[in-house]
Amino acid sequence: MDDIKIVLSFVWVAAMLCYLYGDVFSIIAGHMKPGEIDGKPLTQYMVLLMAGIMMVPVIMIVLTLILDDSLSRWANIIVASALIVFNILSFRGYPIYVKFTLFLSMGFNALTVYYAWNWII
Repeated sequence: MDDIKIVLSFVWVAAMLCYLYGDVFSIIAGHMKPGEIDGKPLTQYMVLLMAGIMMVPVIMIVLTLILDDSLSRWANIIVASALIVFNILSFRGYPIYVKFTLFLSMGFNALTVYYAWNWII
């Protein structure tokens, strides 16, 4: 297996942990009430959407390792870039500790784009 695939997979793990820690910190700090988001009740579809977003790094870890090099390269560039844009659009309104974890995750996503872009196939 190529070293770059392992590096990219670990960078996805780091990004995923940033997302998870941001959520854990929100729960610990009391900024999240069970069953609500922004004071509105959660629906099954909202939870499904959140689960889908949280599964992106998990899926990318696996795809990075199993896809053909060229396809893996472009999947990493496209998905990491999309997550950077998604995080920028959702950045405001969060407490500072969530912004910190989002900022770090965007850094890891930028690192993913950098490594994938410079991947010599």
